[in-house]
Amino acid sequence: MTNDSDSSSLIRLNIGGTKFCTTIDTLTQREPDSMLAAMFSGRHTLCQDPEKGYVFLDRDGKHFRHILNWLRDGVVPTLKDSKYTEVLREAEYYQLLGLIDGIHAILNKKKEDEELDTELTRTDIIKCIQSDRVRFRGVNLSGLDLSKLDLSFVDFSYACLRNVFFSRANLHCAKFKDVDAEGANFHNATLRECEFTGANLRGALLAGANLQSANLQDACLINSSFCQADLRSAHLQNADLTNANLEGAILEGANLKGAKLSNTNLKDANLQRAYLRQVNLRDTHLEGAKLDGANLLGAMR
Repeated sequence: MTNDSDSSSLIRLNIGGTKFCTTIDTLTQREPDSMLAAMFSGRHTLCQDPEKGYVFLDRDGKHFRHILNWLRDGVVPTLKDSKYTEVLREAEYYQLLGLIDGIHAILNKKKEDEELDTELTRTDIIKCIQSDRVRFRGVNLSGLDLSKLDLSFVDFSYACLRNVFFSRANLHCAKFKDVDAEGANFHNATLRECEFTGANLRGALLAGANLQSANLQDACLINSSFCQADLRSAHLQNADLTNANLEGAILEGANLKGAKLSNTNLKDANLQRAYLRQVNLRDTHLEGAKLDGANLLGAMR
């Protein structure tokens, strides 16, 4: 076999006792830098059965058909997740870099899909509310439409609420502690006395929402929109409001101690009696804002 210059000639392989038949082209062309391509390049003497003409490789043969099919077609096999690990091990042994990359891409996509997989539907949520099962702590509800539902007092703490649609929902006294609600829509929702401590609300829409006395301490509110929202007596200590839009918002009596307000839009906002002591307001847009009675002692402007 090693003296045959015809690259399309048949090659018989014995992979751990399992027999295969293929060609030199198949073994060398798709992955020219692989160990298989080097073995069958004609430059090496191989272990060959002189009677039956099989080249022996001491590997598990049950997955070698996937290796051959990849070399023939360039298509990553469709397998159960547990089998991908076994095929990956063989691909690494044979140094098939294209197949290795393909398997990793599939496994990463599966992981992403699982992370984004919604565990419940809108109907499930309604059934839970009706049966008084109102705790969704740590549940993945990404992308659900929960608009206009009565979700008052529901505990969503630690849940994944990315891009959830809460528009016009009643969320009075609901708990959102440490939730990931990036991109969520709370437009015109009732969020009075809600707890958002440590929540990720980056890019969330809360325009027109009622957030009176809501607790948003340590929350990430970067790029979020609170236009015309009611934040009277809200707790915003140490909240990150970088690039947030609070134009026309009512922040009367709100506590913004330690809040980050870099490039925050507070135009025409009502900040009467708000606590802004030692807050850095240098990069904040305050045109038309009402600051009567606000505590601005030590604030940088």
